[in-house]
Amino acid sequence: MTEQTPIPDGAQLIGGTPHMQDGKGRWQPVSTIRAQDLLEDETVRKIIRYADDLSAQVRRFKAHTFDDLGDFEAILAQEYETTRGGQKGNKTFLSFDGLMKVQVAVQDHIDFGPQLQVAKELIDECLNEWAAEANDNLRAIVTSAFQTDKPGQVNRSEIFMLLRQEIDDIRWKRAMDAIRDAMRVVGSKTYIRCYRRETQESPWEAITIDLAKA
Repeated sequence: MTEQTPIPDGAQLIGGTPHMQDGKGRWQPVSTIRAQDLLEDETVRKIIRYADDLSAQVRRFKAHTFDDLGDFEAILAQEYETTRGGQKGNKTFLSFDGLMKVQVAVQDHIDFGPQLQVAKELIDECLNEWAAEANDNLRAIVTSAFQTDKPGQVNRSEIFMLLRQEIDDIRWKRAMDAIRDAMRVVGSKTYIRCYRRETQESPWEAITIDLAKA
């Protein structure tokens, strides 16, 4: 069993008397703290201890997984002078019976440059001219795409929905070109996803590691 990370109980002797800090950093004698507050403190510290251990275990699992897959690919490269990969580094590894698989997915983080403002002006020009003929759903997508609470940010999913619209207007096409030119990859992150299924015909089921989805 993995040894649990020690979590201090928060108490400190001051003048020979146990004290604990409150939320404002003030030291109070433990004897003056309500029993329910002490119980809540103990419960939180217990949960955090387990959370710390689990987080460390997940980090070790991720590191070991990359090491294991890297070792396998090194063998492939040595024997066949090739590696297993897909578009943008995405890879899938299967058990021999096809009932288990590990996927390595690389996700790009996309930002938008100043060309996006040009696209917005062209789109507004189209919508204003089309007036009543403009589809309400399209207007809603445009409004959502460029509506944001923080300057410089946009709704990326709605922006990508605009790119899927087939509209035969030269200004619209120029606007879509401007959006594509505005897209910039500012980084990427690699994810590991594990799946299993009962039979070769069964759908894949993800092995949940995300606490929010457990």
